[in-house]
Amino acid sequence: MNRLDDDLAFILKYENVAWYENGMVRMLDRRCYPIATEFKECHTHFEVAQAIKDMVTQSWGPYFAAGMGMALAAKEYESLGCEEYRDAMSSAAWTLSHARPTTTAHMQEVVTNCLNAAVKAKEEGKDGIDAAFDSALAYYEDVYAYCGAMGVLLAERIPRNGIVMTQCWAETIVGMLLKALRKNGNDAKFFCPETRPYFQGARLTASCICDMGFDVTVITDNMPGYVLKEKHVDVFTSAADVICMDGTICNKVGTFQIALCANYYGIPYYVTGKPNMAHPDAASLNIEERDPELVLHAFEQKTVMDGVKGYYPAFDITPASLVTGCVTEKGIFPPDALHGYFEM
Repeated sequence: MNRLDDDLAFILKYENVAWYENGMVRMLDRRCYPIATEFKECHTHFEVAQAIKDMVTQSWGPYFAAGMGMALAAKEYESLGCEEYRDAMSSAAWTLSHARPTTTAHMQEVVTNCLNAAVKAKEEGKDGIDAAFDSALAYYEDVYAYCGAMGVLLAERIPRNGIVMTQCWAETIVGMLLKALRKNGNDAKFFCPETRPYFQGARLTASCICDMGFDVTVITDNMPGYVLKEKHVDVFTSAADVICMDGTICNKVGTFQIALCANYYGIPYYVTGKPNMAHPDAASLNIEERDPELVLHAFEQKTVMDGVKGYYPAFDITPASLVTGCVTEKGIFPPDALHGYFEM
């Protein structure tokens, strides 16, 4: 197999994201990496769904975990007859795709492909586990391939030895962008907001960038506006949990305020990902609100007085007017022209 994760950071290796083997799904626990390198082992698809909900894996990780969770479900239900098997696997697909609400539409695409492959194999007297696993692995390869194409396109928008600000954890696209920059001989430097309360920017994005040999600096979440101007940032970029068809961006909370500041200073904002027909506009989004207690702690240390309340929306919404371009594997589209993506 042509491994598209070659030359990428440790955290981007297929087996370190989520992997089914020997009746178990194993995934790197991104809640503690790189302070500790620990793996979560799931023995049922319900445990996989709970791990997704509990943020064991993040960014693209939940989609890969959901696919591998379908292979695990196929193992759990392999003794059932065809009709019961289809019903049980359909239920597993629903459980995995609804582990987190904001990304359900995309998750359903992943698990449905695995479901159909497993059921078809079962009906043909073949191994449903292998079929679901192969479907999940095909999704890996597809994502890494189109992220590779996006990385090349995005790299072209970064000046030689330029300064880039990111937000949260754009995962595979960050790795592919770095590969493209390295190939171009572009020693770009990066600023990563920490992305509380899980610190994905500090722990994950910055670790990936450092692991691949690039200069990276972590800043706190209230510093981007100042840093954009003071450090002469050339480009702001992020991935997106959802790109709506009208160009609205749903991404990790904090994206909107950086996009707003970047726009004020005339700094381009490029978002990476695929537009989603299931989301015509912001009204179609279901913004996940997580446990407010998480805001009141930093690395399990309480930071507030008893009686102080927290609030934790996991995502925010950035209007199309603040987006310079949507970088897809097919090209870079203006946010008001995303229907062109589906016409190519």
